[in-house]
Amino acid sequence: MKLSIVTPSYKQFEWLTLCARSIDDQQGAEFEHIVQDAGTGPQLAEWFESHTRAKVFVEKDNGMYDAINRGFSRAGGDIVAWLNCDEQYLPGTLARVTRFFQENPGVDVLFGDAILLNRQGEILSYRKAMKPTLLHTQLVHLCTFSCATFVRRSIVERGMLLETRWKTISDGVWIASMLRAGIRMAVLGEALSVFTMTGKNLGQAPVAVDERRRWSREMGPAVMLKTPAILWHRIRKLLDGAYRPRHVSVEVYTMALPDRRTLKSRRNVSFRWPREELAAAQA
Repeated sequence: MKLSIVTPSYKQFEWLTLCARSIDDQQGAEFEHIVQDAGTGPQLAEWFESHTRAKVFVEKDNGMYDAINRGFSRAGGDIVAWLNCDEQYLPGTLARVTRFFQENPGVDVLFGDAILLNRQGEILSYRKAMKPTLLHTQLVHLCTFSCATFVRRSIVERGMLLETRWKTISDGVWIASMLRAGIRMAVLGEALSVFTMTGKNLGQAPVAVDERRRWSREMGPAVMLKTPAILWHRIRKLLDGAYRPRHVSVEVYTMALPDRRTLKSRRNVSFRWPREELAAAQA
């Protein structure tokens, strides 16, 4: 079984190098890394030529989701995923994902947990994945992270690609379309990746708030079910232990030490979204 990891890229060279290293050092899995770059500059091609085995394709695109679709069209793996420049896989992630899909042929989409970091690589929050529901996904938000989502390529080949009319929420729209189609999904229940709060994450931009509002209105009268959807989601999280504090240790690449993984540990890590840290990063 082979995995294809796509990274959409545009002028995030320093973060991209950390992302690429976190893929390149994966053990126990067959994989390829496809970088879809919209024009970062010559330094990208020079670095990738000597530092990684990733395949780099430089071409103009119609935004991040178009870049991901282009990467998916080039993918040769049985499983596809995408990892943004400000994200990394944890050691052993691709081996665990490979093993899960081999042992569970009836599952087409796999979600894992994600850990949020600040720009220095310090641990901020532990986000436990929950199997998404249609109402909560469209009326509230997607409760999984794209950096810890893996999909059988056969689903993409059925024409289920990311909608490029959206600039920030197409991952949620994509998952919602799979839920409507009855695609079989599962949650692994362990951390697979990290997501860095750089202050420039698209999902936290004002346009994302506007897009989520516009998309939720497409539900019509069902928008009245937003409050029950939130309540049921929180009950599910409580029963699944998503709110409990955790002791977290991860090995990640950082700007301070970009050539090797650094161990980061923290006790009593909260599930909460780190709003204060995000505000500081954006300042």
